[in-house]
Amino acid sequence: MTNYCSIGKVVATFGLKGEVIIRHQLGKKTALKGLATLFIEALKDEMLPYFIQSAKVKSPEEIYVKLEGIESKEAAQRIVQKQVWLTEEDFHKYTAKQAPISLLGFHIIDQGVDLGEILEVIEQPHQLLCRIEHKNREALIPVHDGSLEKIDQKKRQVLVTLPEGLLDIY
Repeated sequence: MTNYCSIGKVVATFGLKGEVIIRHQLGKKTALKGLATLFIEALKDEMLPYFIQSAKVKSPEEIYVKLEGIESKEAAQRIVQKQVWLTEEDFHKYTAKQAPISLLGFHIIDQGVDLGEILEVIEQPHQLLCRIEHKNREALIPVHDGSLEKIDQKKRQVLVTLPEGLLDIY
């Protein structure tokens, strides 16, 4: 089974020939050069492949993309606000190492205890919230200057010291 990682979403149409603007969290300016396919979540957990005809950088967080089979502004409008996904392999190829989203798949370790795998990274102004499954429940773990000890890229771990009682609410 293929694993997918969300990189952002389609935020707008552009022009009259079906181009769209994708806002991403890859952490670097990119035109996804060499990427043939991206996936758009049509329904919950239903990824539809779209072949990229062309892509160009709009800004460090946005890309203009022309997808095969979408030939009009009206057709492009149907995928606006949809999540955009890459296969796990492509995700790691196009994500900057320092980008917060690159922590997906890492494990949060609090004082030697593995709390769980990071399933989602939510960026906020002064911290990141990492969504994990802890004791069969969803938990949001804050990661900021006060709680982060170290990020171990080789072991794929985020070492933190959490405030006492934080996990008790879950």
